[in-house]
Amino acid sequence: MSVLVYIETPKGNIKKQGQELAFYGAQHASNAGVDCVALVIGQVNDPGSLGLFGIKRVIQVNENETLDFDSQVYTDIIAKIAAQEGATTIAISHSSNGKALLGRLSVKLEAGSVSGVTSLPDLSNGFVVTKSVFSGKAVAHYNIETPVRVISLMGNSIQLQSTGSPVSVEKISVDHAGSKVKVIGRKTSEGIVPLPEAELVVSAGRGMKGPENWGIVEELSDALGATTACSRPVADSDWRPHHEHVGQTGVAIRPNLYIAIGISGAIQHLAGVNNSKTIVVINKDAEAPFFKAADYGVVGDLFDVVPKLTAAIQKFKQHS
Repeated sequence: MSVLVYIETPKGNIKKQGQELAFYGAQHASNAGVDCVALVIGQVNDPGSLGLFGIKRVIQVNENETLDFDSQVYTDIIAKIAAQEGATTIAISHSSNGKALLGRLSVKLEAGSVSGVTSLPDLSNGFVVTKSVFSGKAVAHYNIETPVRVISLMGNSIQLQSTGSPVSVEKISVDHAGSKVKVIGRKTSEGIVPLPEAELVVSAGRGMKGPENWGIVEELSDALGATTACSRPVADSDWRPHHEHVGQTGVAIRPNLYIAIGISGAIQHLAGVNNSKTIVVINKDAEAPFFKAADYGVVGDLFDVVPKLTAAIQKFKQHS
């Protein structure tokens, strides 16, 4: 038996989300008294570095093949490696690709599955994992009773630690039917931490009054080294690109710090951000619903408060 973690490698690189999954898998395997195997597919930079997070073995499939993501092909490869390794738990990231893989793997392996788990499995009485439900207002506990389980891990759910050292990589080839997907173009955001991986997020809403005022949000974000985000009305009005939209209908995030500027706090928005560890709300409306979910709140005009906050952060950094 073993635990298999499939590590996504966008552009051949292992991101923080992949490192978290490796550490999660290693911790689960240690608790279960089995081995943890990490799987990477295609061309990958330094896959042996996964050993830093407790992984003892890394399998690299089809090293010389460039594969655009196709959930059918990747499901086939992951399922074959899971069978080869006798994996009873297959863990993947709760990313857009991971969501596409979870159901297919569950069916192919006849495995019970839970998406978006936020805890290590409790093995004291079965295989119990937890996840947030009802827009983050409750925590559900799921006991997966099938012999094989597939789970996806929500980002920022586990405190990443370096517990090992680089390991050697086993390189193998796996036959597959080939992709039916043809990529004709790709747009990516450069130079920023993707929202699902961001530990610091500065977000703003319609209180900004227009896209021409977004400079003060970006200045605060730059001062903190944060990723910028926005509410749905802002994205729908084309003030900001849709990939910055956070909330129930956008990107669900779990940063360490979420600063909400000029956002009232509709339930749909809260559902995607209320798992943030610390929430700071800046709004001139003292009755804004977001204040009920906030750890810290500032009642004031954002056009007065935000520049002062940015200046204070810059001054602190200069003297620290």
